[in-house]
Amino acid sequence: MKKVVEKIEKETGYMPKSLSMIYRTGKQSSAKFWLLGTVFFLVLVLFLPWTQNIQSSGNITTLYQEQKPQQLNTIIPGRIVKWWVKEGDFVKKGDTIVQIMDIKDDYLDPELVSRSREQLDAKEQKIGFYGEKIDATTSQIEAMEATRELKINSIENKLFQLQRKLQADSAALVSASIDLDIAKLQYERANKMYNDGIIALTEMERRTALFNKNQALYTEQKQKYENTKQDIIINRIDLNTITQEAADKIYKAKSEIAAARGDVASITADVAKNRNELANYTIRGSQRWLIAPQSGQIVKAKKAGFNETVKEGEMIVEIVPDNIKFAVELFIPAMDLVLVNKEQQIRLIFDGFPAIVFSGWPQASYGTFAGRVVAVETNRSENGQFRVLVVPDKNETWPNTLKIGAGAKGFAMLKNVSVWYELWRQINGFPPDYYLPTAGVKAK
Repeated sequence: MKKVVEKIEKETGYMPKSLSMIYRTGKQSSAKFWLLGTVFFLVLVLFLPWTQNIQSSGNITTLYQEQKPQQLNTIIPGRIVKWWVKEGDFVKKGDTIVQIMDIKDDYLDPELVSRSREQLDAKEQKIGFYGEKIDATTSQIEAMEATRELKINSIENKLFQLQRKLQADSAALVSASIDLDIAKLQYERANKMYNDGIIALTEMERRTALFNKNQALYTEQKQKYENTKQDIIINRIDLNTITQEAADKIYKAKSEIAAARGDVASITADVAKNRNELANYTIRGSQRWLIAPQSGQIVKAKKAGFNETVKEGEMIVEIVPDNIKFAVELFIPAMDLVLVNKEQQIRLIFDGFPAIVFSGWPQASYGTFAGRVVAVETNRSENGQFRVLVVPDKNETWPNTLKIGAGAKGFAMLKNVSVWYELWRQINGFPPDYYLPTAGVKAK
């Protein structure tokens, strides 16, 4: 081409401008230098470090159950009387959200609590009255026992005296028996001597009178002895009678005490039942106001207006807590699950926050946030993947404007390799290198 241009210039005597612009005659080409530089740069890039990673997507959540959105349900069935908030309002813990009026017949009485308390007081007083009756009956038993002891002691003393009298009467009877025997012998002798004419009639009459007198004395002493024995028997019967009568009265009084205690137990059960009912009525009355259990925002109101009826346990509104410690739930395919371990580092991108990501060079990325794995669930989720929970790294702070349920993407940082090795792995479809970050040893 250069010879053609020189020939044209020799024949015409000048160089056409168009030819000089098209064929760039007289200029040195630098294409080979760019080509060599590009090749050298690419070779240099192949030996740069590359961080292997697996990518997954998920949502923003929290680890703590009490910080998740909560449904506020009614405890009692009723009808809505007044709304104190509207959707989107922020409430503090203890604020009233809605007022409900009971619709069951058993709880319509406005004085239900006070009347139940009066019934409880009356039964408690009845227990006191029964207690006084038990104390009075117990005192009666003590008095009857004391009287019984006095009567028993009195009869026992009388028995002791009769025993001594019986001994005296027995001795007198023996003496009278001896005198009677002597008088009888004398009478029989006198009778024989009178028949023999030895003694006079007067002596016979005297001996007869003495015999009759001793016989009468013996009969009298024997009667006294028998009377004393009879008195002892009568007193012993009286002693048994007193003991039996006192026992009957005491047993009757004790049965009254037992009956009173049974009534006390029955009334005590009624009192416990009334106390339970009173507590239930009091607590049920407080359930007429739906109270915010924690500070947050009111969303998803399911009922509108007034006089709408609600069922027991039915959702009224939902509250989203305003004090949340954020976490991210990522969903990992089963094939990559073995690559994720507890305390593993994760780089995160949040929806709504601009980011420039170089997945293999996390240090060069912009808009990503560091996290660490705190839990790897061992049961797959409904989407067929396994859930991994990630929290902020110890030296990292996530944005405060995050919202529960917003999307997030995660990059699990794996082993550092060269770029050429990563390209070779990707071309051949090999999985990332498996390793345990806590042990720092490559699995075999």
